[in-house]
Amino acid sequence: MNALTSLRRHLNPEQVNRHFSIACFFSPPVLGSVVSFVFHGGALWSLALLASGHRRLNIDRSMLAMTIAIYSYCAAQVLASIVNGTLRADVTHFLPLITLALFPISYSTWSITEKATLARIAVRASAAACIGALLLAIVQVHWIGMLRAEGGAGNPIVFATVTCIAVMICLAGALSRVEKAWKPLTVAALAGMVATVYSGSRMIWVALAIAGVAILLINRGRITLSNMRRLLLITSACGLLLAAITFPIVVDRTHVLFDNWNALATKGDHSTPLGLRVGLWDIGLDAFHRAPFFGHGMAASRALSNEEFKRRFGGDHGFNHFHNGFLTVVVQAGLFGAVALLAIFAVAIWNAASVLHLSVDPLERFGATMIFATSIVYLVGGLAGILVGHDILDSTLMVMLVSGTYLACGTRIRLESRGQRRPLLGA
Repeated sequence: MNALTSLRRHLNPEQVNRHFSIACFFSPPVLGSVVSFVFHGGALWSLALLASGHRRLNIDRSMLAMTIAIYSYCAAQVLASIVNGTLRADVTHFLPLITLALFPISYSTWSITEKATLARIAVRASAAACIGALLLAIVQVHWIGMLRAEGGAGNPIVFATVTCIAVMICLAGALSRVEKAWKPLTVAALAGMVATVYSGSRMIWVALAIAGVAILLINRGRITLSNMRRLLLITSACGLLLAAITFPIVVDRTHVLFDNWNALATKGDHSTPLGLRVGLWDIGLDAFHRAPFFGHGMAASRALSNEEFKRRFGGDHGFNHFHNGFLTVVVQAGLFGAVALLAIFAVAIWNAASVLHLSVDPLERFGATMIFATSIVYLVGGLAGILVGHDILDSTLMVMLVSGTYLACGTRIRLESRGQRRPLLGA
């Protein structure tokens, strides 16, 4: 009986929710698609709890605005398929939309956790993820011999994106004083930066710099003169160490970029990474001009990218996106889809900006900073890669938007006594 009582105590909703949160923040760089299984499993179990009356939806203004924006994007994709008569062909391609549609369910899930607890989990799990990402990158590049680190994601761009976000959470946690142990967080953030450089994803390098500056500006009010001197010293030391470690990789990737550009400009070579992107952008713009409002549908856009590229430039590459998030969406669902996708980030940034303008609460400002940093990384990285439509990226985006919105401007749900007495095996 004592063992059963102990098990029941550790399987209460809040305890399970903490373990669920740790997995969501730790797994993207290190375990890859595990974040998708965890996120969907938690959301579906929460849906069952809502249906059984053990949970209730946590509806507030910020959550409602985000839900409307997300559902508008999902509706735009479905509408594009209906208009183009490709609904049957697109059904399987709608599956990634489920991840986005689970936003209000997951928001209600995280709302049972104390904000301070969730913030600490986010910071500490992200710090562990940065360390794990660097270890994987070192093994993959120096031991296995891979040209670009892929971490647990199996894709260097995806690995760089989620690792960059983990770095930003570490920095935000240290500067906002959500976590007082700033020295380990600084080391973890530096490890994550090195891992991001090992990925070779140049656009994420740019996103890393922009998001880092944004976090410094957001937290500038907490930096005193003495702190500024220490911050400059630490930043300079970390910068020099980062440059010393990653200089060969940066130089090599820069040379590759110039070589790609030279081959494209002088020979019209579209077989290089840059050439592939330029060719896809050209095809995507032509496709947009042919169907500007409702696009071509998901399945048709994929077929179009492959057939047109093969016809114009040769080769059989098997593309499923146009290496630009907004161009991919505008070809799939036209201007309606692109505006709806942009609205998701616009609403998220508006919510965050409102909190940063009005609130001095560290937890709320930390949540708003999470939203800002995530939006920057996704929007900048999406200019030459994937924005949405990938299981790891979609799940990570929802984890950050859900938890960030809750921390920034949400209210906690108090479980009823009936729910507290039962061991609920779900997030």
